[in-house]
Amino acid sequence: MIKHPIPPLYDENSKVLILGSFPSVKSREQMFFYGHPQNRFWRVLALVFGEDTPLTIEEKRSFVLRHNLALWDVLASCDIEGSADSTIKNAVANDLSEIIKNSKVAKIFVNGKTAEKYYIKYTEKKLGRKAICLPSTSPANASYSIERLKEA
Repeated sequence: MIKHPIPPLYDENSKVLILGSFPSVKSREQMFFYGHPQNRFWRVLALVFGEDTPLTIEEKRSFVLRHNLALWDVLASCDIEGSADSTIKNAVANDLSEIIKNSKVAKIFVNGKTAEKYYIKYTEKKLGRKAICLPSTSPANASYSIERLKEA
């Protein structure tokens, strides 16, 4: 069982919560979200907001808070092989109520179908909020170009 090592990133001004499924090996090593260089998350966000892609963890943290975003993952712990969402077993959900109570989050997005599946299974009824599913920014989602991801 691997425990989620990264705390949620948000502040009292956060209005949009973006949830992944569970951090990749690279993200767990870096102790920050979307740490794999092939993941397109940071490039897509930069395109959406018309900014340069943040590169360092500090730039990424600042970017998220400056745009009133919040980041975390649906799962608090699970058994997983490497970074493959398809191998997740024994999943336990994060409690998102702290973020909701201490921010202005009005919209919740999930990054990909796996995050959506676990959000619906464990979190949607508890929070009483639906999440909007965006296509995964993972390199495994090769059918989506960076431009299609931005449009979505």
